[in-house]
Formats: sequence, C-alpha cells, structure tokens
Amino acid sequence: MKPNFSLRLRVFSLNCWGIPYLSKHRADRVKRLGDFLNMESFDLALLQEVWSEQDFQYLRQKLSPTYPAAHYFRSGIVGSGLCVFSKHPIQEITQHIYTLNGYPYMIYHGDWFCGKAVGLLVLHLSGLVLNAYVTHLHAEYSRQKDIYLAHRVAQAWELAQFIHHTSKKADVVLLCGDLNLHPKDLGCRLLKEWTGLHDAYLETRDFKGSEEGCTMVPQNCYVSQRELEPFPSGIRIDYVLFKAVSRFYISCKTLKTTTGHDHHSGTPFSDHEALMATLCVRHSPPQHNPSPTHGAEERSPLISVLREAWTELGLGMAQAHWWATFAGYVTGLGLLLLALLCALTAGGGVREIALLLWAPSVGLVLGAGAVYLFHMQEAKGLYRARAELHHVLGRARDAQDLGPESQPAPLLGQQEGDRAEEQ
Repeated sequence: MKPNFSLRLRVFSLNCWGIPYLSKHRADRVKRLGDFLNMESFDLALLQEVWSEQDFQYLRQKLSPTYPAAHYFRSGIVGSGLCVFSKHPIQEITQHIYTLNGYPYMIYHGDWFCGKAVGLLVLHLSGLVLNAYVTHLHAEYSRQKDIYLAHRVAQAWELAQFIHHTSKKADVVLLCGDLNLHPKDLGCRLLKEWTGLHDAYLETRDFKGSEEGCTMVPQNCYVSQRELEPFPSGIRIDYVLFKAVSRFYISCKTLKTTTGHDHHSGTPFSDHEALMATLCVRHSPPQHNPSPTHGAEERSPLISVLREAWTELGLGMAQAHWWATFAGYVTGLGLLLLALLCALTAGGGVREIALLLWAPSVGLVLGAGAVYLFHMQEAKGLYRARAELHHVLGRARDAQDLGPESQPAPLLGQQEGDRAEEQ
C-alpha cells in the first residue's frame, strides 16, 4: 500500500419505517428510496426497519446495477429489519442477536418479536479492511417512565463488545443505525467510551441538514408531534460512528441529513431522517499515531460510565427478580387451586363449578409460569452483562491506581472475556 494512500467512502443510513400494512405510503417510499440510492451511488447503504423481505428483494433487484452486493439479516419472528447494499464485494458477513429485547407480552410495542440485532460485513478496499456494522436497538416509547432502559443499556454493551471482539483485524470501523439513544444517554456514552468510536455529527467539517443534526423532526409528516413536544427541534437517535485503527486516520468530510420533506414529492423517505456521510481515510501521520498509554484523565470518563451502567443493570436485575418472584407465587397459588378443583370434582359436590373453573386455572398456571421463566431468563441476561462490566471496571480501576507509566495500552481497550465473580 502506497504511503500517500487515501480513500473516500460515501455512506448512507436510514431507518426506513417499513412496517407492512401499518406504515403509510410504504411501497411508494421504497420505490423513491431505490431511485435515490441509484442516483447518488453511495459506497454503502445501511438500512433499518425493512421489515418486509419483499421490500428487500425489490430493492435488491432495483439496485443491483449500482450495488451488486447485498444482504438481508434474518432473525427473530418478524426479522431484524436490517439490510445492506454495497458497491464493493462483501468478504464476510455475520450477525449477533441481542440477548434482551423487551417483553413478549408487550405485544403493542413488538420489539421482542423482531429479534433486534447487529449485522457485520467486512469489505476489502484497496488493501484496507473495513468492518461495517448496522444495528437497531430497542425503542424508548416513554422518556419519563422508560421500562426498557436496562435492556437498551445491555444492548449497547453487547454492541460495544461485539464491535470490540470482531474488529481486531480491521483498519477502519464503521457503525450506522438507529440506536434509539440521545447523544448524552447512558447507552450512547457507554458505546463510545468502550469502543472509541467518533460521532460523525460532532467530527464533520461540513454539516448540512436538520437543526442540531436531529433525525426525528417536527417537520416530518410521519412523526408523532405529541412525542416530540418536549423537543421542539427534534431528537437525534440515528448515528454514523467511526474510527480508524493501526496505521490509518479517518475524518468526516461532510455529513448531510434529510430535513423532513422531499423536494420533489413533498413526502419524506421515512419518519426518520437519512444520514449521508463522506469519510476520508488516509495513512496516519506521526502526530495521529495512537498514544502508547492511556492517561488517567482518559480513564476517568470510562470508569464513570462503567459504574453508571453497572448500577442501571443492577436496578434492572432487581426488577426482573421481583417479577419472577411474583409470577412464582401466582404459579404456586394456581397449582393449589387446581389441586382443590380436582378434589372437589372427585367429591362430586360442586362438580359443575369446579369444571367451569378448571380452564381459567390451567391458563393462570401456564401464563404465570411463562412469565416466571421469561423474567428468570431476563435476570440472567442482565447478570451476565453486569458481571462483564464489573470485570472491566475492576481492570480500569487497577490501571488508574497503577498509573499510565505502569500499564500497557491494550488494558483499557480489552475485555478478557472471563466472567467476573459476583460482587
């Protein structure tokens, strides 16, 4: 590779809001999105909420002359909704499905049925190895009473760990997607601190688009105005994040967003705004080489966010155990009621009443038993993430106590993968 190597990478990311039968003007929006992607000819288009595989196949056929490589990430009951289109050959593909993803009995939210995941594709561009990730985390629904906060923090940690462990051989790392996290939210800070990813909106030299880079704006006709009342300018929950490792340096030359309407048709591509970034990769000059050690001032934000995440997951564990205990008691009472009904039926005294109560009692036992099993699984998932955080936090504290002169560089950027002992 030449010393003066440079590469320009144009990236498109959009949550397409493609729910069959529910999303307005879905077919028309998918058609116009395909026309736009063909016209712009990005290097990569990373899409979320393409819930219909028929929509993906339509886009794949339409975009094949411009984007010969494509992949749809399948998971869950409904699907992950993630897909990618690339001008360049895809060398490797894999995905990771998040352990925790909401509650199956919250049917009207539906996240549990989707199998939210992170997809990875590896590209080789002029000798450079690019790991591109696309993801969609659990929705928030209520900022005042966010019952999914622990799940979203756990997802952010799993995402950070997946990126960390799969990007060791990459020269450039790119993450695009709908994180459902505001920039200062715990999950977003945890992801950035642990992976070292940079936010294109904060790093770009030239930004054009919605005010403050928001990706859900009141000007969008598909957005619920009531949900955005606390945020007059909108919210920023979709991201392009990146970093270069080894001997490369990456910068964001331009970042654009759509602004709530299409100049030609008058309606937007989605209820989210699209992100379009131009990234520049080149050989790292001496002043951009990674520092051999991490200073204490760099460790402090990491330790702080690890503590905060550890505490939040602890609260989630306590809530999960409470629901499991409650469901266990209900299951026990249901079994006692079934035993009583069996005795009454055998006695023949109130046989008719006992038979009438039999079916509801069986339903109660099965329902409560399912809730018990689910929340026990939830508690174990939260415990696993919390144990990993505890281990990393202990390593980071040790590094801070020893000082930068005594610790090698990989210490704070590595997770050994050993499960921590319970505190």
